[in-house]
Amino acid sequence: MTPPISLQAALADGALDLRGRRVVVRVDFNVPMANGLVLDATRLREAEPTIRTLCDAGARVVLLSHRGRPQGRIDPELSLRPVAEALAKVLDQPVGFAGDCVGAVARGAAAALADGAVCLCENLRFHAGEERNDPALAAELAALGAIYVNDAFGAAHRAHASTAAICGQVDQALGGLLLDRELRQLGRLLDDPPRPFVLVVGGAKIRGKIDALRRLLPLVDRVLVGGGMSNTFLAARGVPPGSSLVEREALDLAREIETGTAAHGAQLLLPTDLVVTDSLDAPESERQCRTVPVDGGVQAGWLAVDIGPETRAAFAAAIKGAATLFWNGPMGVFETPPFDAGSRAVAQAVAACPGFAAVGGGETVAAVKQEGLFDRIDHVSTGGGASLALLAGEQLPAVEALREAAARTARREPERMPAHPAER
Repeated sequence: MTPPISLQAALADGALDLRGRRVVVRVDFNVPMANGLVLDATRLREAEPTIRTLCDAGARVVLLSHRGRPQGRIDPELSLRPVAEALAKVLDQPVGFAGDCVGAVARGAAAALADGAVCLCENLRFHAGEERNDPALAAELAALGAIYVNDAFGAAHRAHASTAAICGQVDQALGGLLLDRELRQLGRLLDDPPRPFVLVVGGAKIRGKIDALRRLLPLVDRVLVGGGMSNTFLAARGVPPGSSLVEREALDLAREIETGTAAHGAQLLLPTDLVVTDSLDAPESERQCRTVPVDGGVQAGWLAVDIGPETRAAFAAAIKGAATLFWNGPMGVFETPPFDAGSRAVAQAVAACPGFAAVGGGETVAAVKQEGLFDRIDHVSTGGGASLALLAGEQLPAVEALREAAARTARREPERMPAHPAER
């Protein structure tokens, strides 16, 4: 996928003078929090290059983001105010906070910005029009600045007011550094990727990944399936699942993928042993756990919660030597140690992979970070759903909106913009 016209390119060719201009930046600060503190600042750090580039260019930066699902209502628990405080530490400079993203409060905060200053506005989803892609809300957001930059890849698969409709209401719309990098790096998986190509998938459900699987099958050499997904594949083969999570409605999809893998000359690897337990709810001291071979199935009343040691070794061997690799989805009940062992083992194998390796999905990224391997992976995507949509061949509404805006800009008669234009 060809990236939209990027902020970096516009600055590099001297076509954009940002000093004294207000720039509205859509970021993805949907971060985990507890007791008013940001637990993981990865998304803040990933947005830093774009924000820093704008500040260094003398722009007045107005940040927009969502957090959680407040369903159009104000929810103090989902306020972005603590995020502004955490971002100030990441940027090592003050970050203002506007108690709303529209209206007099937001406009006043934007108007008060000095060159190189940053302000974060309150949660976009406190307004129902955000998720409805409401043009009226988009117009109010656009009024905060003449230039718009989208750096929220994690929300690129959503047609929302701040990601899609706004692009038609600003003088210029550009892709940020993070968005540009995501499109370029994930595009490497689709544009004649070097072989062998290894695809590692896990997580609970097949249905959320089926379109990406279908599109990637002609490109891959090995497909490794773990997590809850593997239970469905094994059940489709007739293996007794016990009380394991199985998508009964997806059994035919599992058979389709298995048949399709063989038809394309690729290898499908399923677990040969499983870690099983009699309860996930009981305290660890009262829980029974064991490793069982897949051939005998899972005993009634027990459930599979991770891939076993034999499977971990087989998966690591299959990953070794991959020229291209993509991993999405944990290998087990990652949030409940010790059932994270399979995911951690795969993370280590992926980090050691000599080829280009990309990972996506919240729990997958968590496994990589838990093992301290973040910097050893070629590309760690900030968008699980967006990365799968991109790999499935779907158009990302936010990216298409940027392309359309770029086309409109190109059709207009070139005009030299003053360094300090009157902002709307």
